[in-house]
Amino acid sequence: MNQRDIIKRPIISEKSLRLVGMSKYMFEVSKDAKKGCIKKVIEDLFNVNVLSVSTLRNAPKQKRSLAKNKTSYVRSGIKKAIVEIKKDQKIDLFDVKEGKKK
Repeated sequence: MNQRDIIKRPIISEKSLRLVGMSKYMFEVSKDAKKGCIKKVIEDLFNVNVLSVSTLRNAPKQKRSLAKNKTSYVRSGIKKAIVEIKKDQKIDLFDVKEGKKK
């Protein structure tokens, strides 16, 4: 499996940015990716030391369209990985610069 097949994208949300303060980073990963494989890919891509990897799955959800025909569809579920790294290291993808308040 290719590295880009395992790590799909970083998840940048309010919760994930709160985790950055605790040296934890959140990524969307392939549904069949294992924790050891995720750890190896993160270490290779970002040159950091991974302490632990936690994974969780978001279940697929049934949605209903509000259009005239009222069709329904299933939104696919995703798998997330929360990666904890050493305190003195960081991943630059999650660097947020504070803007000026008006």
